[in-house]
Amino acid sequence: MTSGAAAGRYARAVFDVALKEGIDIEQAQGDLQQFVDLFAAHPVLANTLGNPAIPASKKKALVAALVTRAGKLTPVVSKTILLLADRDRLMLLPDILRIYRDRVMDHQKVIRGEVTTAVPIADEKIRALEQGLQKATGRTVILESKVDPSIIGGVITRLGSTVYDGSVTSQLQKMRQALIEAGQ
Repeated sequence: MTSGAAAGRYARAVFDVALKEGIDIEQAQGDLQQFVDLFAAHPVLANTLGNPAIPASKKKALVAALVTRAGKLTPVVSKTILLLADRDRLMLLPDILRIYRDRVMDHQKVIRGEVTTAVPIADEKIRALEQGLQKATGRTVILESKVDPSIIGGVITRLGSTVYDGSVTSQLQKMRQALIEAGQ
């Protein structure tokens, strides 16, 4: 099994158990984030826990101390982190968090996207675009704004795998293709 598939299975399990046991899914997400941040902030710790030469039992003892020291964690997250340490799979934690976060957003009917324009646009225009997309998709839409002068003008909006390309560059390419086809 690939690490991505394994991370997906762990993320689904944490999410499903949290829902089943009535645990706040956002709190569980925060607990996962706390450990990902801890490992990111302390590379020596991350390298130690990722080192295959160190026995899993020692890693589990270290992680158990970290879980205890972290204070009140959701039970499903603390058990999962200890299980990952026992199976020497702690390096999956960032992927587990990413996949878990996607499941939470899907559960809450939220979709993230990005809007790309040639020049910066006002926040109220982004909010209006979010509202229009929310009506079209039936989900809450959260857009991140990006600027790319190479699109010349217009807007490119990405929601998941769907791209709405209303850029001037795209329109020019379509006209060019139509002229080439008409000339043949």
